[in-house]
Amino acid sequence: MTGHEIVFTLLGVVAVGSAVLVVTTRQLVHAALWLVVSLGALAGGYLVLTAEFVAWVQVLIYVGAVVVLLLFGIMLTRAPIGRAADLDSGNRWVALGVALATAGVLVSVVVIGFRDAYMPMRAGGGSADALGAAVFRTWVLPFEVLSVLLLAALVGAIVLSRSDVGGPEEKEPTKKRGER
Repeated sequence: MTGHEIVFTLLGVVAVGSAVLVVTTRQLVHAALWLVVSLGALAGGYLVLTAEFVAWVQVLIYVGAVVVLLLFGIMLTRAPIGRAADLDSGNRWVALGVALATAGVLVSVVVIGFRDAYMPMRAGGGSADALGAAVFRTWVLPFEVLSVLLLAALVGAIVLSRSDVGGPEEKEPTKKRGER
């Protein structure tokens, strides 16, 4: 094994390990921080694969913006920050079974679908020119749809967090003169 393969393998182990911790931790803020570690390890994998532009986009967009948006969503919706009783449900084994079955189906579909696929490495495969041409020629419509989806999620989080947007709330009884 070369040094690049060892580093890539270690980054993959860190990414998978922290991704498991994202979904198994019982504290929501800790899950967001493990997500930062997982996405950072993924960016390191892109650097090892000499896709520098994709790695920095990963850091700026996912680690920088999406995780910050997630943390703002936690704060704005007044979600419990510490241990939550509703996360300690008894359906853990059922959820694990469903997750393993879903992972098995996805892995088998990818292996069967891409069994004979081979793409030779070209110089500059992760360059900004190639990526920009792909995004703004081939993938421009999904890119715009995704931006509208993220905007709708942000507006939805703001609406859910505001107490004055909902229906009529209970008002405090008016006090008479002389009452304290």
